[in-house]
Amino acid sequence: MEQMDVIDGGFAAPVFDAQTVFRAVMDAMARPGTIQPVAALAQPPAPLSATAGAVALTLCDHDAPLWLDTGLQASAARSWLAFHSGAPLAATAADAHFALVANPATLIAFENFAQGTQEYPDRSTTLILQVESLTAGEPLQLKGPGIETTATIAPTPLPRHFVEQWKQNGARFPRGVDVILAAPDAVACLPRTTSIKTMEA
Repeated sequence: MEQMDVIDGGFAAPVFDAQTVFRAVMDAMARPGTIQPVAALAQPPAPLSATAGAVALTLCDHDAPLWLDTGLQASAARSWLAFHSGAPLAATAADAHFALVANPATLIAFENFAQGTQEYPDRSTTLILQVESLTAGEPLQLKGPGIETTATIAPTPLPRHFVEQWKQNGARFPRGVDVILAAPDAVACLPRTTSIKTMEA
C-alpha cells in the first residue's frame, strides 16, 4: 500500500466540505426518498466511492466506532478512513455507530448491528451503503414522516431480502438502524420511520 494513498484524497477544505455533505445528508434524512446531489469532494482508495468516503469523513470521528465490510477491511480504504476521520474500527457490528458497506449485496443481516435501546434509540448503527444508482433498481414506494404522500426510489444494489429486513427493522421501532444510500454523485436516506414496499407491476 502506497503511503500517499492514505494521506491524499481527503477534503480539500475540511470544514466547508464537511458542512456541505452534512447538509445534503440531513436534507435527505428529513425528506426520505429525495435525491440530494453531492459533489466528489473526497478521493478515497478503491473500493470506497467518493460519495461514501465523503459521508464517512463527515459523520465519523474518534468517538464513533466504524464497521467495514470485508472488501473495505482488506483495502487501503481502511487506513485512509483511520487517517482522515480518526474513527476507531468497531470490534463487532453491534459496537458500530456507523457501518460502511462497499458491497451491499453481501451485507450481514440488519439485526446484527446496534439497534439502540427503548431509552436511547439513537445508540444504533447508521448504515452507509455504497450503491451504483438510486434510479436503476427495482422501484420502492416509501411512506412516512417527511413524505407528503408517497415517494419512489430505485437503488441498486441492495442487501438480500431488503424489503423484508426493512419491515422487521420498522417493527423494532423506536429501535432499529437508519440507512444512507451513497450513489456516485448523490445521497438518499431511509430513516427507520420510513415504510417501504415494492411497487406492484
